Parts: sequence; C-alpha cells; structure tokens
Amino acid sequence: MNARTEHLAYSTLVHPGDTWPEMRDSLMTYAPAVKRRVSPDTSYAVSLRLSASSAQTLTDNPGERERLRVWLDENDMYVYTVNAFPYGPFKGRVVMEEVYEPDWSDPDRVRYTCQVADILAEVCPSHVSPSIQTSPLAFRPKVRTTADRATLTENVLTVVAHLVDLERRTGRRVKLALEPEPACFLETTPETVDWFREDVWSSTGTETLCRLTGLPVSEVAGLVRRHLGVVFDICHQSVQFEDIARSLELLSEAGVPVFKLQAAAALRVPDVTDSAVDALEAFTDTIYLSQTTERRDGRLTRFLHLADAIKAWRADPSGGPREWRTHFHVPIFLEDLDGLSTTRAGIVAALEVHARTPLSDHLEIETYTWDVLPAHLKNGDIVDYVSRELEWIRAELDRLDPGR
Repeated sequence: MNARTEHLAYSTLVHPGDTWPEMRDSLMTYAPAVKRRVSPDTSYAVSLRLSASSAQTLTDNPGERERLRVWLDENDMYVYTVNAFPYGPFKGRVVMEEVYEPDWSDPDRVRYTCQVADILAEVCPSHVSPSIQTSPLAFRPKVRTTADRATLTENVLTVVAHLVDLERRTGRRVKLALEPEPACFLETTPETVDWFREDVWSSTGTETLCRLTGLPVSEVAGLVRRHLGVVFDICHQSVQFEDIARSLELLSEAGVPVFKLQAAAALRVPDVTDSAVDALEAFTDTIYLSQTTERRDGRLTRFLHLADAIKAWRADPSGGPREWRTHFHVPIFLEDLDGLSTTRAGIVAALEVHARTPLSDHLEIETYTWDVLPAHLKNGDIVDYVSRELEWIRAELDRLDPGR
C-alpha cells in the first residue's frame, strides 16, 4: 500500500486453483516468492481466485478459513479482492464460453457469490473493503427477452441485499464488481452505463432492492452504489476499440463505481497482412475464448474466436486495410511481440486518468494466460513473469505521479 491506501497485486487466476487444495498450494508456493522480489519489507496484497468448489470448502470448514487467515498474517500478506468470475474449472481443459456458467440467471451464481462475500468478511483485515470480481451477467446470445434481463438484475440485487445485511451484522463492507467482456450482455462501457441507469437505478430496481432489504428508498439509493460497481478490464475495453480515457470518464460522469481497475493488454495487429496472420496462428491453440474485433473503414466486425477472423481473412484478404484486436491477455511489460503489437497504450491512458483523480483503491494485473502463451514469449518462470508485470506497473504509477 502507499499513502493512498492503494492495493495492487497480480491475479492468482494464473495458477492452478480449481479446488481449494490446489489454490492453497499455489498461493503458498508462489505468493511468498513474488513478495520477496517485489515487496520484501512491506505488506503484500493478494488477489485470490476462489472457485465455487473452493468457496464451498471454506464455507464448510472454519478451520481452513482460520488457517488461511493465520498464514496470511504470518507472511505479512492480506487478501483485498477475490476473482469469483469462473465458477468451475479454469485450467487444464477447454473453457470457452462455459466460463460464464452458471450465469446470473442461476441461483447457484447467487449462492456462490454470497459465500465468497462471507469468507472475505472473515479473512480480510479491517483496513480493507474487499471486492468480488464477477461475470458480465451472461453470454450475450443467452439474453433474449426483457424477462431474461429482469432475472439477471434481480439476482445481482439479491447479492447486493446480502452485502448490505453483511455490513450491518459484521461492520465489513464487501463490494460486488461486474466485469464487462466482449460477447457478453455487459460488453461495452456505454452498454454497462445503460444497464445501471435502466435496470439497477431505475424505479423497478430501487423497488426490488427495497423489497429485498426491507429498507426505504432513501437508504437503498446510496447503498446500491456502496456495494455494486464494475471491474474495468483495460484489455476487454481495448478489444472494443474504446477510447480508454473517455470510457473511464463516462463511468465517472454516470456515477458507476470502478471498484477494481484491471491492467491487462490485448493482442493488437495495426495492419493485418499475410505475415501478421501467419504469426497470429500461434495464438489460436488456446482453451479460452479469443474474441477478436476488426476495424475497417470505421466499422467494427466482431468474431467470437481469433480463428474465425483468420478464416475470414484467408477467404478474402483483399478487402482493404484493417486492424485487429484480440482478447488474449499478453504480458504488459512487452509492447512488441515479434512483429505483433499490444494495447498497452490503453493501460498508460488509464493510469494517466488515475494519476489525476484516483479511480479505485483496488488495482490488479490479470495476465492469466501463462499456460497458453506461445513458447517464444516465455522468458523465465511464472514468478519472474508476474514480478516483471508488477514492477512495470509500479514504475508507470511512479512516473505519472511521483508523489504517490
């Protein structure tokens, strides 16, 4: 932490952690090694991945929760945020759009998120108001009707009501942060603002939260902003060709809290050519979605997979100049990828906004793709990799705001 009480970590989503024993082993193996390199003499923040399986294990076992809390204290570490986006397995198998399941139409998503909130209230130190990173409501093709949309909103507000009650009972404020992503119901920043205005803050949303909490309108109007906001993933919004600084200003102007600013970079091909497409083939062997957006003549075309964009190019490469951006998280300390580029400039733009007026006290690096990165981009081991990312972003923060 610094004078701004700003928390910064890398996401442990990069490690094996589909069950609590796996996540515990990853945490205890890698976090101390990274701390020794980047934070040897000060408290070290931890961004913890908790799957539904892990959350259930910790809920059922008070001894495991106490073991975690004691281990963090003994190692001068603390948890400030949990990634509760992937419900199930995320490593070692094909994930693709299954990563969004169960989505926010399913009571299992609600139950899981409430469990994570209760765990955070117990294991986090008193100086932290922890955040929960969660999915962008649903995979877009699944949301077909206004009734679908209403169900998603009511289930999110059910968790908000739980967070309100949790703070009343324990004094611990926990924040829920939805993460917009390409191909999802919450995809672009304007769409996200519209959902807050039309669904969450609407008279219907307010009445719903009054019913769920038993509190009057005068109270819930402030409480919803106290407990519900967004994760702004710079990679995701860069893939949409958004002006990152303007998107952050839009959220601020609308009053949507950015509970976590996530520094991540996407693949970028400023000028799609045969040689660039050949180089991109190395990134198609992935277990994750690789949503790709093409900008040509000022118009955007979206592909669910990088391979789909490549196939379309190979079928008609003569369609004029175009740029591609692909949802494949790449190391933020690299700007050139052997002829390909990245959207790292978006991170710098976001940090410039943050340096002028702090956007969030929760900052995070999320490059979870170490296991599927092409071999030529892997220099050193995973500890070196995440440490270099942390060192790069700290240097940028210091450069932009030397007094921090």
